[in-house]
Amino acid sequence: MIRVRFAPSPTGMFHVGSARAALFNWALAEGSGGRFILRIEDTDATRNRPEWTEGIISALSWIGINGDNPVFEGPYFQSAYEPQHREAVAKLLADGKAYHCDCTREQVQARTGSEHKGYDGFCRDRGLTEGAARFRTPDEGVIVVDDLIKGRVEFPNDAQEDFVVARSDGSPLYVLANAVDDITQRVTHVVRGEEHLPNAARQELLWPALGAQPPVWAHTPVIVNEQRKKLSKRRDKVALESYREEGYLAEAMVNYLMLLGWGPGGDREIMPWSEMVPLFRLEDVISSNAFFDEKKLRAFNGEYIRALPLSSFIAHCEPWLEPGWDRETFAKVAELAQTRIAVLSEITANVDFLFLDEPVFDQASWDKAMKNSAVEILTGYLARLETVDMSPESLKTALEEVGIEYGLKLGKAQAPVRVAITGRTVGLPLFESIEVLGRERSKDRLRAALAKLEG
Repeated sequence: MIRVRFAPSPTGMFHVGSARAALFNWALAEGSGGRFILRIEDTDATRNRPEWTEGIISALSWIGINGDNPVFEGPYFQSAYEPQHREAVAKLLADGKAYHCDCTREQVQARTGSEHKGYDGFCRDRGLTEGAARFRTPDEGVIVVDDLIKGRVEFPNDAQEDFVVARSDGSPLYVLANAVDDITQRVTHVVRGEEHLPNAARQELLWPALGAQPPVWAHTPVIVNEQRKKLSKRRDKVALESYREEGYLAEAMVNYLMLLGWGPGGDREIMPWSEMVPLFRLEDVISSNAFFDEKKLRAFNGEYIRALPLSSFIAHCEPWLEPGWDRETFAKVAELAQTRIAVLSEITANVDFLFLDEPVFDQASWDKAMKNSAVEILTGYLARLETVDMSPESLKTALEEVGIEYGLKLGKAQAPVRVAITGRTVGLPLFESIEVLGRERSKDRLRAALAKLEG
């Protein structure tokens, strides 16, 4: 049985790269009938905050990774395995595969003459019984990591230093704790970011030293931004939570993240999870960098929004509707709005004019529309609103007639009316908006705009 693990550290936000790695692991486990193990690496006291751990669990659940599926195991916590970590260090020391070292960084630099050279093996044969524990790496040959994505990767042993596996107080370092936890939880496949590939070389040594067969390795490609630089939380929008808060649908996010380095074949990109899982193979993941294109993600999200049943779309919009806004009124324009937004948070600006006493005017829209014949257009249309039938067709015909009087096509004639009614130059279809707003409120909007212009 394939057993994969996803082992994030709490950081206060959940990176989209971590989400992609989690989904690749989830797809592999679900598609093979295996197990997905969630293990929180909580041994760093500065990051061990309960709310950060809850953030990881919440983010994973949002993209469909949770205990509702029997594939899921956990969450487990790395700190719970500290006794096994210490036992592993003791075994390595007893077997002569690790040794104690009391060298300081300054002493090593003084001997090697460079701060860039690694540890020189000074304590290998000193027979110390205290100090940090270092793993004794081979002096010759190469470490081979057979990676399903990167292929065969070789690390010359003469370039490897004797690396630390435990501090002088006995507490284990990540490279050892990670290997011990994977062995304890019977992990068969390690799927993680490319930046961890050097760790795989060290773990290729540690696993056999601890009496276990190394797992299958698969290191996913780096995710880059428009400048083809690695995504950075200081520079780029990388927090999964921010996309959720902006109104991206989980299904769209999952679909898009799965395509960062992998594809189902053919020209089709919009595909539900249930159809991607049977097609997913780690061997098909590319090794070159994957471009995180937010514009493409936004387009994906728009497609998913438009595909929602209307009742589901209305329910999804609820968090962005103010408590006092009439839901029946919103339902009348929901279908029109559904085709015009790419993220759910955009619904507010598209429909707020229906619920406010006065529209919120966008100054740029006002300046663009309220010039030339704007007063005449508003005055003429206000007069026709007294008697015109309040159907979209009749409302449109009435404005066309006003436009003809002043030599304007409908597109030019409706600009000042749209801004007077909605406050913006773009939004829902104008005449359906006037129909829902009603005759008297629409007339009030036109009067208010005229007064603003004349003032």
